[in-house]
Formats: sequence, structure tokens, C-alpha cells
Amino acid sequence: MVETEMATASSDAAALWYIAPRCTAIHHETLGKLPPDHIRVRTIASGISRGTEGLVFAGAVPETEWQRMRAPMQAGDFPFPVKYGYQSVGQVTAGPPEWLGQRVFVLHPHQTLFDAPIDTATLLPDSLPPKRAVLCGNLQTALTAVWDAQPAPGDHIAVVGGGVVGLLTAWLCAQIPATSAELVDINDARAQIARDLGLSFAKPENARRNNDLVIHASAHEAGLATALELAGDEASVVEMSWYRAKPVTVPLGGAFHSRRLKLLASQVGRIPAARRARWDFARRNRTVVSLLDDDRLDALLEEPIGFDDLPEALPRIFEENSGILCQVVDYGGA
Repeated sequence: MVETEMATASSDAAALWYIAPRCTAIHHETLGKLPPDHIRVRTIASGISRGTEGLVFAGAVPETEWQRMRAPMQAGDFPFPVKYGYQSVGQVTAGPPEWLGQRVFVLHPHQTLFDAPIDTATLLPDSLPPKRAVLCGNLQTALTAVWDAQPAPGDHIAVVGGGVVGLLTAWLCAQIPATSAELVDINDARAQIARDLGLSFAKPENARRNNDLVIHASAHEAGLATALELAGDEASVVEMSWYRAKPVTVPLGGAFHSRRLKLLASQVGRIPAARRARWDFARRNRTVVSLLDDDRLDALLEEPIGFDDLPEALPRIFEENSGILCQVVDYGGA
């Protein structure tokens, strides 16, 4: 059963499209009849993923990755034009009665009003601020990395790379009893954010060595070299970075083999094998929502910008040295 929209019968929507290298536009569309087993969502906030969306913005998604890089509800095809994004929070305005008025997180591009299958929506508690809820997607990635890394109480852990995912991963590790989690980054500005999250901070040259576990999230080969250097004998280095189709030089000579280091990959698209029989994406999403109940995470959020301002603001947001973490997009009190 589908109910009418709560506040308005309008089905007019506006969406951000990447239309050419470094060029975006807001296009308008009218939604059709709501399909069965779907909800209609009026967006409150969305988050910009600087890493992934920056590649889309620059037209730098390799052709070999056009299918793997598709967002769950992407429209259009790479390289352009594409409607891309995956961190949207909104309020349900149409659908089954039990969903009306609920706030949800959906892996949907930046759009003012959209339809989504019910099974793709994650319910959000009223106590969770919408702007913080846009971190759901990033925290899914961080939680999966922690599962892959398998930290233990008392471990010394280094996380190399202080972007949103690296910071969230280090924050999760720091909550394991008796662990000592250190964020390693070349950017001094990350020091205060690390402290806000209960982490220690070091630049690579001053970072602690002989760690029990190292997680790499800088997306630079120099960061991976640092991660290997910081690992103790027989420790694991978990690689979260994605390098597109770019060759990466990894220092696997020297003492890499004699120290018996382990280099592991982590990627959010699958539940790790050790959990797959009991966990699905819905359970992981519910866990992520519960973890977001921490005011300290607001340190990762930039001051919101208006949805209509995106085409003008995105070049600045995607500048390599902008220092922006999670850019929140506001939809004008929707």
C-alpha cells in the first residue's frame, strides 16, 4: 500500500550531474508514480566523498573501472554525464504507512527528492543529527576495515592517512580496551581533529614504530611505504587505499620478507568472509547508525553549503590541498 505524500503532492526534483571534466550542473526532473516496495524521500542533507567524487569530477575514473565504480543508484554512464553520489539523508514522504515521516540514510546521489527501494534505506533515530548521519557510508568502510584488520585489546595501532575514512577507522580502533591508536599524517591540521576523537597524532618521521597493526588510508604510495615501516615484525598492514589504474611502487625488498610482514586488502563492497554467514549489509548499517551516537564525530563535518551552490563550490571542495574532510550539503530545511 502506498500513501500520498505528507506535505506536498509535488514530485519535482533537482539533481546534481557531473557533465564534463570539472563541470557540473543541476538538472530538474519529475518523478513518476512511486513503484511498489519503494519510498519517496525528501532530502535533508547529503555528504560529498572527496576521494571518489573527486575522481568523477575530474573525469579520472579509469575505463577498466567504469562498472565497479558505479554508485548504487547512479544515473548515466561514465565518463559523462553521470548523476553520482552515495551519502544522502532525508525524510520519507510517501510509501508504506510505517515509513511515513521516518528519517533514512540511502546510498543515493545528491538530489532534492528521490525514490528508493525500501530495502536500500536505513532507518535513523530522531536523536541522530542529519548532518552527522551522512557519515554512514564512510563509517561502513571504516567498520569493514576494522573487521578485516582484527585488532585486539592492548594493541599498538597506527593509521596512516587522516582523511574521513582514516580518522573513522582510527577512532573505532581507539575504542577497543587498552589499545593505543595513533593517527599518522603529513598535515599538521589533522592533529587537533585527532585529539578531538581521542587519538594521538604524529607526522611520519616522528611516528611510533613496532606497531602490532598498521592500517593505510592515505591513497599515496609514500603513505604505504610509511605504513610498512611502522609495522612491527610479523604484523599486518591493511591497505584501504584505491589507486585507480595507476601503478604503485611498494617497497617489498629490504627487510619485508625477513620481518614476515602481511599486506592485506580491505574493501567495503563485501562483508568479510569470517562474518558473512551471520552478517548482511542491513545489519552492518544498523551497527553503523548506533556507532554514530557520538558528538565527537562532528569534528569531521564541514559547515554545510546549499545544494544550489554546488556547481560553483565543487572546484574549491575538490582541490587537493583544500583541507576539507566531509563536506555537508544542506537542502534548505526540506
